[in-house]
Order: sequence, then C-alpha cells, then structure tokens
Amino acid sequence: MAKSIQKSGVLLQPMSRTTLSETLFEKLVGHVVKGDWKEGERIPSEREISAQLGIGRASLREALKALELLGMVESRVGDGTFVCPRSDFLSRPLLWAIMGADQSELSHLIEARLVLEESIAALAAERATGGELKKIKAALEEMRAQIEDPTRSFDSDMRFHIAIGEAAHNPILSNADQLMRNLMKQWILLKHNIAGAAARSLEHHVRIYDAILHRDVDRAREEMRNHIATTGRVVIEFVSHR
Repeated sequence: MAKSIQKSGVLLQPMSRTTLSETLFEKLVGHVVKGDWKEGERIPSEREISAQLGIGRASLREALKALELLGMVESRVGDGTFVCPRSDFLSRPLLWAIMGADQSELSHLIEARLVLEESIAALAAERATGGELKKIKAALEEMRAQIEDPTRSFDSDMRFHIAIGEAAHNPILSNADQLMRNLMKQWILLKHNIAGAAARSLEHHVRIYDAILHRDVDRAREEMRNHIATTGRVVIEFVSHR
C-alpha cells in the first residue's frame, strides 16, 4: 500500500496506465489548486511521486514541465520543485495575452492597478497597525539604501506595496493588486533601470508613507494615484520606444 509523504501529508494513489495521459496533469494541478501542496512548499521528489502513482519518470517530467510553464511550480537546481505563489500562476495566462496585445492593453492594466492601489492606500491610512507601519517604513528604508541597485531597489519597491496591501486588511483587494503587480513586474523592473527613475519613485513612496503614517486617507489616495499614474506614463513611453 502506498504511504503518505511526510512533507505534505498527502496520499497519492496509484493510477491506471490506461488513463495516465488524460489524468496525470489534472491530478498534479489539483494538488496545487486544492492546497495539498501549499504555496512555497517543496513538493515530493520525482522518485517519490513516480513510486506512489505507479508511473514512469518520463511521463511525470512532462507533466511537471507543463505545471512550470503555467507558473504553478518552480524548479530550483539542487533544491527541488516548489509551489509558486498563487498570484504568479493566476497571472501567467493573462501575461501571455498582454504580451501579444497592443499598447492599449497595457494602459488598461495600469488603469486597473491605479484604481486598486489608491483604494488600498486609503484603507491602509485608516487601518494600519503600529507593526504594519513599521513594516512599510522598513521597506521604504531598504529602497533608499538600495537606490543604486535597480534589481534590489525593485524588490524593496514590491515589498513596500505588499506591506501597504497587508495594512489595508482586505485580502481580496491586496491579492488582486498583487496579481496586477505580477503582470507588470517585468516592465516595472525595466523602469528601475532608467536613469533617475528609482530616485523619483523613492520620493513618491516617501510621500505615500507619510500620508499613511498621519492617517490622512484623502492624501494617501492622492499620493498613490499620482505615483501609479506617473509610473504608468513612464512604462508606456518606455515600451512604445522599444
């Protein structure tokens, strides 16, 4: 009898070879979507999965490659395969569509992000706890310290917005906003490489944090709106000249 895997506690039942091609991919997707294999968790090894499902390694590798293509899992050399954040694999099909679309699609994406983030900033100004304010400030200070390194500055930028999302205490809004940021991630990263862009972005973040710190809901909304609109213009101009 198959034994459960200690890491995840999930029992994988052997499969009939007659249904392997139709069900292997769906079965693995199901474990990710249902949360059997949780976000950030290392999934069982190919050897373990193959043994429990009663399938060959070649078929399993094909299915895992498909999951990786969808952004559901990430293979790390020497470490294994890990489940990606849900917003990553939810955004992947949309990203494919946007990459093949015209500039108006990017404009719509920026507009959606603006609507989301200005509301989130306003809620954060109203609801942020002392600990959450410290987390926002910490991300801001990291961004300031890493201003000369575009990649690290970008990471701090993302953490700043994620911290504000958490401070809004509305997981539906913050998850939707994370999806928007994932869709725009590559363009925002490119923006950080433009001379002077990171410094200007830091100034915006300082004003946003100050508004949230002082519980000024209207100003938090206004500062975030200005930041996203300005960033959007820079990104569209950059993309249109590539």
